[in-house]
Amino acid sequence: MFTEKRAMFIYCISPVHMGAGTALDVIDNPIQRERHTGHPVMAGSGIKGAMRHAAEGNGIGNGMINKIFGPGADNSAEHAGAVSFSDGQIVLFPVRSLKEGFVYATCPTALARLSRLLDAAGIKHEVAATLNVREGECIAISDDVLVSGGKLVLEAYEYTNNDEKKGEIKVTAQWLSDNAIPDTSGFSFFKEKIAKHMVVLNDGEFVFFVKNATVIEPHVRIDDTSGTAADGGLFFTENLPPESLLVSLAMASSERMKKGADRKDDLRAPAIIKTVEESFNGKFLQIGGDSTTGRGQVFIKFAGGAQ
Repeated sequence: MFTEKRAMFIYCISPVHMGAGTALDVIDNPIQRERHTGHPVMAGSGIKGAMRHAAEGNGIGNGMINKIFGPGADNSAEHAGAVSFSDGQIVLFPVRSLKEGFVYATCPTALARLSRLLDAAGIKHEVAATLNVREGECIAISDDVLVSGGKLVLEAYEYTNNDEKKGEIKVTAQWLSDNAIPDTSGFSFFKEKIAKHMVVLNDGEFVFFVKNATVIEPHVRIDDTSGTAADGGLFFTENLPPESLLVSLAMASSERMKKGADRKDDLRAPAIIKTVEESFNGKFLQIGGDSTTGRGQVFIKFAGGAQ
């Protein structure tokens, strides 16, 4: 039973490819998506695997790694790990804007899910959970992102700003700025931008952008003999863009052990989750594929419990 829970925010620094493993139309390597919403996700198993790999190089001893994440592949049947992660769900998605370069877009469903996850973790928050945004409208915090007539222009699409929920969204954006983004000086610009340039779109229009405004990169396979492009070697890979923000629920139980083992000295859930937080909170993590080309760089920030 998981008795300790934390919200773990994942902020993308570079394009991130969490592969789905199957081709989709012209995209040979698409990212993972939820079937029912179309939102990008990061599988919890992939998050856990990336953190276990990183733990091997950041000072956690093998014994503690096995207690937290479970034994390695050779001994995986001995017992399960004490920590688990839910799938990373999208919270904010960067969309090109006519004003201010880009905005952090979200939608009522994404915010309601974030509110539910924070409630599950027992975290006090100020995230708006019951919004209704009509098609063709948006809720913008700042006039900085609006053109004349109070319109928001994203890519080639125009939205009418609705001021009715502006105050509620401003509070939500400030909470995210304070709790989901690291406090280091390198993130000060982005903390301020989220607080000012977060916008809420209709659910359907948000899905359009998360499906059509990702990073699509062409790759060429080189023939070892000729040194030129191999026949049929052109393929396309999809990435989640930099400045995307996701959230996962980190959950810990007491240390798992082999059947019949003496539990008198086992590690309890608070110690497990504390070790995970201290090891990863406020630090970079490489996740997903294409690490040799600089992809998959994210920053981890925990909310709830130790900060």
